[in-house]
Amino acid sequence: MAATVRQLEYLVTVVDTGSFTRAAELLHVTQPALSHQIRALERAVGGALLERLPRAVRLTPMGRAVLPHARATLADTERLHKAARCVAGLAGGELEIATVYSVSLGILPPVLRAWRRRQPGVRIRLREYAHTDELRAAMAAGRADLAIGPTPESWPGPVRDLGVEEFVVVLAADDPAALDADGTIAPAALADRAWVHFAPDNGLAELLDRVCAAAGFHPTVAVRVEQTAAAPLLAAAGLGPTLVPADIVPPGFDGVLLRPDPPVRRVLTAYTRTRPDPLTTSFADLLAEHTAGRRPQRPA
Repeated sequence: MAATVRQLEYLVTVVDTGSFTRAAELLHVTQPALSHQIRALERAVGGALLERLPRAVRLTPMGRAVLPHARATLADTERLHKAARCVAGLAGGELEIATVYSVSLGILPPVLRAWRRRQPGVRIRLREYAHTDELRAAMAAGRADLAIGPTPESWPGPVRDLGVEEFVVVLAADDPAALDADGTIAPAALADRAWVHFAPDNGLAELLDRVCAAAGFHPTVAVRVEQTAAAPLLAAAGLGPTLVPADIVPPGFDGVLLRPDPPVRRVLTAYTRTRPDPLTTSFADLLAEHTAGRRPQRPA
């Protein structure tokens, strides 16, 4: 007997609430009926999914393996219904976008502004992640319609190339290295500096470490930032150099931006789990329009 979507919904609700009693209330079913359906699901998958404790519910190892697939199935089902409602003209719908912090700061704002003008009845739900691995995992679990970020490794679904994201070194306006530069700078020239770095769980921390390692040094840390947008502001304030996507630097910025030599780039993509519905495709088309000037190539 195969698991049903309803049974998967019951499992997810029990896990999210941590209680059979609360889950039954939210689902508007009796607790015995809920327990019966969970047992039926466990028979279908061939093992126990939940451990019932005196005051809580805990997933078994099999439950932890099944839960992401249950969430993804429910998300796909909701998107199916949403697409049908949109085609029928019954609702404007909602589009769920997942991305990394740097993209939400730099590339997405003008795209979302244009989308708002084009599709005012469609709501956007934006999910932001610090690391590309988190973004990929969230997309694999069905938490968004479309992911925007660096090229995911071994992705089984459709991937659309959006070109490259250029990085810049940021310095204070009165920094001697900025005064002597001709628009470019070798990271090795800043090997003796303390850098404005990123929190370890931020994907830009890994990228900065790789760039410095390629230049023959490990960066000393002046400060680590949780928020990507804070890095160029602190660098401009004189705390030390940093490396950020050029797109995130705000207008009227009073620091100095220098192109690293050799250049630092990464390919950006838009990807989905399955063939995208018309609404997602429309957003991806608009995104491609706004990134058309980025010549696709491999990162440096």
